Amino acid sequence: MKTYVMLTKLSPESSRQMKDRAKLGRQWLDQVKKKCPEVKFIAHYALLGHYDFLDIYEAPDEETAAKVSMISLSNGAFQAESLAAIPYKRFLELADEIS
Repeated sequence: MKTYVMLTKLSPESSRQMKDRAKLGRQWLDQVKKKCPEVKFIAHYALLGHYDFLDIYEAPDEETAAKVSMISLSNGAFQAESLAAIPYKRFLELADEIS
């Protein structure tokens, strides 16, 4: 499984629904689990900055990662980016390979 980091920015309309945030978050997670059962979430954070949420998860491939982002977009996200993440130790090994 590959590791991905997803950064999510809510739409202004979704941002105003703070009292419903727990319910909306649960609905999103339920959809991801149903449509992408192979995805394993590692961490979920609320952010104070340009993005509203950061999720770290494992998925078998880029297409599955794209589905996770698309589910976020269909549930009120204004922007959702899934980025491939490489463990730092492996990054250093790759750097050694090209040196």
